[in-house]
Amino acid sequence: QVQLVESGGGLVQPGGSLRLSCAASGIIFSAYDMAWYRQAPGKQRELVASITRAGRTNYTDSVKGRFTISRDNPRNTVYLQMNSLKPEDTAVYYCKADQFYRHYWGQGTQVTVSS
Repeated sequence: QVQLVESGGGLVQPGGSLRLSCAASGIIFSAYDMAWYRQAPGKQRELVASITRAGRTNYTDSVKGRFTISRDNPRNTVYLQMNSLKPEDTAVYYCKADQFYRHYWGQGTQVTVSS
């Protein structure tokens, strides 16, 4: 059974930082491309950052220079370090694992940026 379990969300003030984690089980983690998505109320889910099996990263323009995605294959975990958070970063954050036609999602973790 495949499971992706996100953690690390919460309430933070503007300008603060959070680190999200996504622990995977039931898959050969190193063989999957991983990504973080987010969905704000009333908006479509959007790709935030991705990291390939080879470690290549990609970011949506709004988070470049503030967020960093990384992976730890021995720990089957992908991270999203979020710095200089803004109210517009408020959303539920989801991790996703992709391998050709296989796609798995986590249940999401809430991030709220507010003073």
